[in-house]
Amino acid sequence: MGLSQVAVAIELGIHDFGENRTALFNEKCAAYPAEKWHFIGSIQTNKIKEFVGKAALVHSVASERALRAIASRALGKGCIQKVLIEVNVSGEASKGGVTPAELPGLLHSANDLEGIEVRGLMTMAPQGEPEVARATFAGLRELRDQLAPRFCTSGRVQLSELSMGMSEDYVIAIEEGATIVRIGRGIWL
Repeated sequence: MGLSQVAVAIELGIHDFGENRTALFNEKCAAYPAEKWHFIGSIQTNKIKEFVGKAALVHSVASERALRAIASRALGKGCIQKVLIEVNVSGEASKGGVTPAELPGLLHSANDLEGIEVRGLMTMAPQGEPEVARATFAGLRELRDQLAPRFCTSGRVQLSELSMGMSEDYVIAIEEGATIVRIGRGIWL
């Protein structure tokens, strides 16, 4: 999606956008600073400075190292960075994210960090397999439902968001409780 496509989307009433590359994220943020920009790409700790404090939400935190680096950078900038923890519910080797078993420990670590606010969880389902996608999305919702009560009094961990579903499986994701879907190809092709 180029800058001219963003302009058209804004005219049509879209105000939340995602970008997975830091250079493009910064270019689009600079061109359209009034819009909400989500960083949805894999996190490289040396690139954290490129999006912390600019992203409305970082969708892909998948390690304690990244979580701590984001928190540290946010503290240095005097802000609180909202993030989602990426969970590899499907167990697919090609997908990023923490395992469901690792998630509670990472949430407890986040609860102790200043400069960060965990707003929820994110996952990606295997492509082309609707039944597996449904099981993946249901699994993330069930994880959230199990863990949310543990953090209900936390100021830093609020598991209200479920970012799941893309162009090919967003309907299933919505049926399974998604609060955020990431639709790109379905709009821009």
